[in-house]
Amino acid sequence: MSQSYAPAVAPSRTPATGAEPRQYSPRGILGVWAAAALPMAGLSWLVAPALAGRLDGANAWPRALLACLTVGLIWQGVLVLVLVRRETGTLRWHALADALWLHRPRSPRTARVGGRVWWVLLPAVLVVGLGQLLPSVPAPADRDLGAFMRSTNGHDFLSGNWPWFAVIVVMAVFNTVLGEELLFRGLLLPRMRGVFGRADWLANGVLFALYHLHMPWAIPKALLDTLALAYPTRRYRSVWLGIIVHSLQSVLIVGGSLALVLK
Repeated sequence: MSQSYAPAVAPSRTPATGAEPRQYSPRGILGVWAAAALPMAGLSWLVAPALAGRLDGANAWPRALLACLTVGLIWQGVLVLVLVRRETGTLRWHALADALWLHRPRSPRTARVGGRVWWVLLPAVLVVGLGQLLPSVPAPADRDLGAFMRSTNGHDFLSGNWPWFAVIVVMAVFNTVLGEELLFRGLLLPRMRGVFGRADWLANGVLFALYHLHMPWAIPKALLDTLALAYPTRRYRSVWLGIIVHSLQSVLIVGGSLALVLK
């Protein structure tokens, strides 16, 4: 892997063993951010238009955009595995779980693990729900995949179209499980405390919002999601919280797409 993607580490403040990962330097944090954000931006604004011009048939543009965004999200999952392998020397589950906070949430006050601690998901979901009620920056009409899926062309495109439904499922899984959440909350967040201290979750949320260069109209609401994604993940040291809350949109997308495929 090139040096720009290999995070430098700050002088060790905590042991690089067990559940406490090594801390990234500012350069390392920005390097990981760039390795996620820049490919997505390039695929969205450069590759997708070029690919659409080469595709035949109807709906060339949404097909190209959907394919490019899916590739970019898959790359993030690969990036996480590469960086964890470099750091730990293995991809066995116990190492992945410690490195990426793939553990049940633990209460910082009582040390209770799981059980009633999962109720923290409720206020996080409410924050996301309230955020959806706020005004948002409108997406360009030709880049709003949600609007396309709701349109007559989108209905015709997905009706009986199992191959493209499979692409949507892959995109959804890598968007909120194996891609964005695993990279920003699983990999980056546990490694930002050395630079940002107790504000690491806030800095993580800002980086996640600014990562949306491929869809900048989503940046304001992504900032609001910091309270629902980064803060609970940091407080309870469990990336599952961010994954579950973020995946609610994926469930809606996949469910709606499936309904169109079956029409």
